[in-house]
This record gives sequence, C-alpha cells and structure tokens, in this order.
Amino acid sequence: MSRRPDILGEFTADHKAVTELLDRVEASAAGSAERGELVARLTDLLFTHCSAEEEYLFPVVQHDVPDGGALVFSSIHDHLAIGQYLSDLQGLGPADPAFDALLSGLADTLRRHLAGEEKLLFPAARKALPAAARAALGERLRAERAEA
Repeated sequence: MSRRPDILGEFTADHKAVTELLDRVEASAAGSAERGELVARLTDLLFTHCSAEEEYLFPVVQHDVPDGGALVFSSIHDHLAIGQYLSDLQGLGPADPAFDALLSGLADTLRRHLAGEEKLLFPAARKALPAAARAALGERLRAERAEA
C-alpha cells in the first residue's frame, strides 16, 4: 500500500517539476517560440505553487515553527521577486533582448529559493508539525487541485 505524500512531499514534488521545466526552458533555443511557450507554462506552475504554499504551509509555519515568521518572510520575499520576474517576462517576447537577462535572473532567484526552502523551511516544518497535520494539509491541497 502506497502512502500519499504529506504537504511537504507535495511541495517537494512541485519543486522538482519547477526545476525540470526551468531546465527545459534554459535548454531551449534563445528567441524561440518554444522558449516563450515553456516560460508561459513555468509561469502558470509557479503562480499555482507559490499561492498554495502561501495558503497551506506558511500560516502553520508562522504559527507552529520556532522563528517561523522569519522563514515565511524570506520565502514571501522570494515569491515577490519571482513574481516580478514572471510579470516582466510576460510583457516581452522571447526574441526581445531583455528576455534572456530576465530569465537568467529568474533562474538564479528560483534555484536559490527552492534550495532554501528545502534546506531550512521544510525541515523546520517537518520537525514542528505532527505527521497527521502534514498529511491532512496534503489531502486538502490535493482536493483543491483536483477541483481546479
């Protein structure tokens, strides 16, 4: 019998999907329509993921994890920076000279952010939150995603 991932497992899987898609974006030809399409998919994935973290994980981390407020603040700061990069990219075509510079900034910020959450935020949440609470949050997230 396989166990369903808890909330941290769900977000770790999201991180893997984001990283794989980012790798595909970076491997695509500069200026190509494919690169633009992959960035659009990455944008959708990131907005969905960041919103879910902010709704399901950050409130409990802030409340239940020692120094959780600082961890959440750091992640939200990164989410805002990522969102700004994505917004700026949406206003440009992949052939625009600024597109690749923005994409590079996004990639750097995103990789640092994902690593930071997996190194600091997720372990702190795993330690502070009971397994049943993490599992229940994972079920709520899956249910919401199934409805969407």
